Amino acid sequence: MSTPRSDPPPVPATQALDAPAARLRGRPRKALDARDDGNRRQLIIQSAARLFRAQGFDATSTRDIAAAADMRSGSPFYHFESKNALLHAVVEEGLQRAVARQQQVLQQLPLQAPPQERLAALVRHHFEILFGADGDFIPVMLYEWRSLTPPQRASIARIKADYEAPWMPVLQALHAAGALKADPALARMFIMGALNWSVQWYRPEGRLSLDALAAQALDLFIGPPT
Repeated sequence: MSTPRSDPPPVPATQALDAPAARLRGRPRKALDARDDGNRRQLIIQSAARLFRAQGFDATSTRDIAAAADMRSGSPFYHFESKNALLHAVVEEGLQRAVARQQQVLQQLPLQAPPQERLAALVRHHFEILFGADGDFIPVMLYEWRSLTPPQRASIARIKADYEAPWMPVLQALHAAGALKADPALARMFIMGALNWSVQWYRPEGRLSLDALAAQALDLFIGPPT
């Protein structure tokens, strides 16, 4: 005698709704807002850098930043847990860009480029990061260093060390050749301090171009080429 056929048990509603998704291959498509997250984050960082430099960290509210980025007032908190975390991101972003671009500048020099030429490239690039298209980032670090927490300062200090590391071999070579009279380690601090202080007085729209400014700085540090 054959066994009577029975109907299959009903599929739970949740399984029925999930079944089409289970058959999809690969990663699910992101919603439009989710796909734009990276761009939104960059826009927030750039807007914050501009405002932190112009108004100061304490005087800038997240509402100001959101308005500058053309977003709702709470949008920055979707990407950053606090205004302080955003400040850290601004400084970190600026330094990482500076390190990457400095490496590109040095790689474009001839392998046997003399130390004077390498120092000239380093100085000119430093002025570019202070006054170029991304010129808000590093001044924010200079102005707002104390607003960072100790762990944030430690992480920034490591990136800062990566940026400053290529300067030492150049200064040591200049010192060995007699072109630099000061101790290289002290000279690096003096030079970086002088370059960074230029954000207080130099105006790109003035009579000196960045090239002319860099040439004047080199004359001050090591004198004109002989």
